[in-house]
Amino acid sequence: MAMQRLSQGPTPLYHQIKQIVRAEIERGTYQPGDRLPAESELIQRYGVSRITVRQALDELEAEGLIVRRHGKGTYVAEKRIEQDLVRLTDFVEDMEMAGLAPSSQVLTFTREPTSRAVAEALALPPGEEVVRVDRLRLANGQPIAYDTTCLPLRFGLLLTEEMLAQETIYHTLETRYGIPVEEGTFHITAVKATPEQASLLEVAPSTALLLIQRISCTTGNMPVYVQDRYYRPDRVSYRVSLHRHG
Repeated sequence: MAMQRLSQGPTPLYHQIKQIVRAEIERGTYQPGDRLPAESELIQRYGVSRITVRQALDELEAEGLIVRRHGKGTYVAEKRIEQDLVRLTDFVEDMEMAGLAPSSQVLTFTREPTSRAVAEALALPPGEEVVRVDRLRLANGQPIAYDTTCLPLRFGLLLTEEMLAQETIYHTLETRYGIPVEEGTFHITAVKATPEQASLLEVAPSTALLLIQRISCTTGNMPVYVQDRYYRPDRVSYRVSLHRHG
């Protein structure tokens, strides 16, 4: 690969590389999901150090234009899904509204004693058994979220691993059993990815994830489940419209 000359003027070399890569993304040379040249290729192409290349990529990643997948390389970021917090929806509804094909992989489906925090959220005695479901959520075949859900046995035993590979909990309870999910509360924060989460979501360990903690309830404010969902923040954001008066 022939070396491409950079300007020796006042603009830092890393910034020049950043602008070149940005322009290639904007004009469609690289499409969302495409793999970018490896660091070694960029070093050879521009005749610069690894530190210079990494600084350019760090800034592009911070701006949400690229994403590094641990052990796989650097890719052009997919379009970020922007969700409005105006009504209670499930994962499939969210992805379909964004024009993406949703799917799920059930990683854990088991019964276990509840923790104190989960018991409190579900209005259960501490230590009572719940059904726990861990799932990897995908959009167009790419990992976008990982979630852990705990349900009281009265609801959890209505589900099977096979059902949840095809349907959401909301849809299964509402259509198969006539149990509507009517309301929920969200708590949104940021956490660092554990090694297991990072591997599943194809991000670097300790990458910041968007954590959505929610409790969903059926008629009579009865908790159906408590869930921790970890989203890749390069793929999802939330928007809330507020009014000052009224």
